Parts: sequence; C-alpha cells; structure tokens
Amino acid sequence: MLGLAGGTAGLAGLAAVGGLAVGRSTAPDPGLTAERRVYPFTGAHQAGIVTPQQERVHLAAFDVTTTDRAALVALLQRWTTLAARLTQGLLAGPDGFASGPYDAPPDDTGEAADLPASGLTITVGFGRSLFLGADRATDRFGLASRLPDGLIELPHFPGDDLDPARSDGDLLVQACADDPQVAVHAVRALSRAAFGTARVRWTQLGYGRTSATTTAQSTPRNLFGFKDGTANIKAEEPDALADHVWVQPGDGSVAAAWLTGGTYLVGRRIRMTIETWDRTSLREQETVIGRTKREGAPLSGGGEHTAPDLTATGTDGAPLIDPDSHVHLAHPSSNHGARMLRRGYTFTDGNDALGRLDAGLYFLAYVRDPRVDYVPVQDALARHDRMNEYIRHTASALFAIPPGVPDVAPDGSLRGAYLGSTLLA
Repeated sequence: MLGLAGGTAGLAGLAAVGGLAVGRSTAPDPGLTAERRVYPFTGAHQAGIVTPQQERVHLAAFDVTTTDRAALVALLQRWTTLAARLTQGLLAGPDGFASGPYDAPPDDTGEAADLPASGLTITVGFGRSLFLGADRATDRFGLASRLPDGLIELPHFPGDDLDPARSDGDLLVQACADDPQVAVHAVRALSRAAFGTARVRWTQLGYGRTSATTTAQSTPRNLFGFKDGTANIKAEEPDALADHVWVQPGDGSVAAAWLTGGTYLVGRRIRMTIETWDRTSLREQETVIGRTKREGAPLSGGGEHTAPDLTATGTDGAPLIDPDSHVHLAHPSSNHGARMLRRGYTFTDGNDALGRLDAGLYFLAYVRDPRVDYVPVQDALARHDRMNEYIRHTASALFAIPPGVPDVAPDGSLRGAYLGSTLLA
C-alpha cells in the first residue's frame, strides 16, 4: 500500500480516483488490475456491500470496554478517518510508518506500505449488545430506545453447534481486498486505534469469494466444488436492492430511523465435513445441491442461469429437483419471495485433533430485515436440507450496518458525519 511517509505523499494508488470520491462502483474497471483498483469510501451506503466482491476478507468483532459514550463516538470517528485513508491507498497517518517522533510509535505499522489499495473496502456494523449490553439489560450508552426492530437475537436453529466466543459482538469490521495483507493491515490499524475503548472478540480470515455481487463477475465455486451464488442479488438490480437489502424510511420503529439507507449483515460460520463429502457419489452430491456440478445448471434442465423448475418431474414421476435439496428449500418461491445479497468466503483454519480439515464457508448476507429475508429461509434449511449431513453451523452473528458517510476531506479528516453518526450524533 502506498501512502504518506515522512510528509511526502505517495499517491500512485490514488491516481485513478483523484481523492476520496463520492459514489459507488458497481463493476470492476477493466482497465485496472485487481491490486490497483480503488473504490470510493463515501456515499449513501457503506462500501463492501454492493461493491464488486473482492477475493479476501478479514472480519473482526469487538467488545466495547468503556461505558463512556464520548469515547465510543471518538472511536468511530477515528475508524472513519482510518477507513477513508486506507481504502484510498494512504497509510494510517500523515507521518507514515518510518517517520515522525522517534520516541513514539509510528502512525502506521508498515506491513502494507509498499502495496496498492487492492480494492480495499471497510464496512462497520453494530451488534445488539451495543444497545442492551451483554446481559441484555445494561443501557451503557443510552441507545436501548434506538434498537432497530430487525436487530434480533437470531434463533438457535436445529443442528446449530455455536461457539459463543466466535459469535456476536458489539462492533464489526469487515475488511475486503484482493490482497490478504491489505485486508489484515486494515483490521490491525483499526484494532490499534481501538486500544483502551474496545477489544477484539473474534476474527475470521476468508479467501475465495463464494458469490458474485455484480453481473461482471463469474460465479465462483465453494469447497464442495459447486458453483455458489448463481441467483444472488446483483448491484445492477436497484429494485431488488431496495426491496431486500437497503433499509427504507418507515421500516421498523420510528426510533430506528437512523438506519435508513443501511442494512443488516448476517454472519454464519459453516464448517463443511470435507472428508465425508469427498467420499460421496456424484449422483448424491448433485441431488443434495439440486444443480449439476459441471455447469451449475438446475437439475430441471437448462444452463446455470436458467430458473429452476421446482415442479418438473422425470419419467418416473419423481421431482427432478428433490424437495429437500438446497436449491429447492432456498429458492425465493419456497420462501414467500425472500432474497438476500450474499458475500460469503471460504475459510480453512487448519485441522482438528482428529486430523480433519476445519474448513468451510463463512456465510455473509446483507438483508433489509433478517426476520423476513433470512430467518424463515434458514429455519427451513436447518430442518430439512439434505446438505445438513455434510455441514455444521459453528458461529453466528447479526449486525446493523449504518448508512455511509457523505463526505470526508482528501486526507480522510471528518467533515461532520462519521460511521454511526446517524445513531450517535
């Protein structure tokens, strides 16, 4: 990452954007390599949602350790400035990583100093416990009356094997980039800025996107070898985004009007039993998913993007797409039209004590109301999905994602609004 060092601006990463531009890119610029892409920080919505999905993610949830509302505000202001700088290819502070007062820590840790922006986006969210406290009763910051209706405690779905230490949190940072070191550097910088105000609760590294968020992106494959996210909402579908992703005026309680233009993020760590799946026949694999493994076409016929015909039957009268297949149970027509924008990633966290891969999918989905567009779908999947034989949900989280910041200065300094200012200002 190129940036400011010793008072000299290294602006190669900004040449294409000319500063902290307002707006949202909805497709990769074909004239730039992935590493050289720079996405705007400012806009009506936070980046990292409809932004073309990058190849890497570093998630970090934080527990706020102070009861001082002013300290929380100051943290979010620091995070806003840092996010504005880092996403544009600048270092964390004006003195860089090797300049400034010699007897003080440098502004920046330096591990990404020579790297471009790599399409970095930073997205920040608020957990239910920020409003009510971990004990569900402590209103630390005077926010209980502004708890959004949709920021519920997610149900304990059948088959859940959740680790509380890897779930939930007061604050969430999602850093996505095409270079893993750039994403890790971003979370490191924000964690450093949180010292004395918040501590890391859990983190998750992910690689290999498992969905496409724009029509310009091809459909990727997950660790089961199947194309994932074929029917995902895309950035080029404004009506679907308004209906299923962005919180609209009048949604929920009047007290939660601050979330208008924002969204909700559902996170689920889904461990795949890779060894069992790898010994399963191709016929069974395709029946479980409801699609062909080679092309990703529905078993009812056609190509990858052909709508599945859930009523089609074979010559024996049996449904071509099993009613308990993943495709059938997750399809909007099976869930009163519910849809979501997914940005999931593959993870591989080594091996367990028995030598089995601790690997799978970190499911990330943005929805307008999790009670409508997520909970009913997951409940049906948890109860009936044939895939449950091969997966286990091991962590869970839900965060309210506030709207974006309309304006910041070219150096990232604030011009009034900051991430979360609609809630806390």
